[in-house]
Amino acid sequence: MTSALFVVSEQGYWGEECVEPLTTLEDAGVDVTVATPTGGGPVIDEGSADPEEVGEETAAEVREIDENHPKLNNPIPLARATPGEHDAVVFPGGHGTEWDVTQDRHARQLLLDAVAGEDGVALVVCHAVGILGFTREADGSFLVEGREVTGFPNVWEEDIVDEFDRLPDGRKLPYWVEDEVKAVGGEWDAELDAETSVTVDGDLITARGPASSAAAARTLLDELGE
Repeated sequence: MTSALFVVSEQGYWGEECVEPLTTLEDAGVDVTVATPTGGGPVIDEGSADPEEVGEETAAEVREIDENHPKLNNPIPLARATPGEHDAVVFPGGHGTEWDVTQDRHARQLLLDAVAGEDGVALVVCHAVGILGFTREADGSFLVEGREVTGFPNVWEEDIVDEFDRLPDGRKLPYWVEDEVKAVGGEWDAELDAETSVTVDGDLITARGPASSAAAARTLLDELGE
């Protein structure tokens, strides 16, 4: 059976970016495992379950899955996840990923093995794309160097943070995704004129944000041959 590992933030994941791929893969018969940095329960970004921000239907679905999905509520610690054990590794986004997932060496190794190894594929969504700014191959080169990618763009971040890079909840954003990925050689194009943005470069799939989640999930299934 095809299997996928979801690496989800404990500091604030964006609901649709996790729920859409999770349910799409499960509906296609993919066996899903969820991991978090410490093994604690994933924590949803409340904005992604706010009807006024994402719509009543999306908010209700996200809240239902967040509260009741058995795999999402029983994660394993990232350190227990074995690189190469799953056919796909999925990194949902959310600002929270900048504090835990993208800075976790086990998460980076899982990504590296999926993309640079002989088998596997990785889907990285929105703010989680920032992990590419920190993931190096064995020779010290960055995994993303020369690869085409999309992700959460600076022009969108400008509309969220204040002049001191503080989020509405008061946390200071450690970095901007676009800046970090471009700085290490990623070929960045968030396709701002398009409704959705999903980029495939070898075994690396990147998606721009929430509205691209469904297309990203379908693309991942195609790459898995499902």
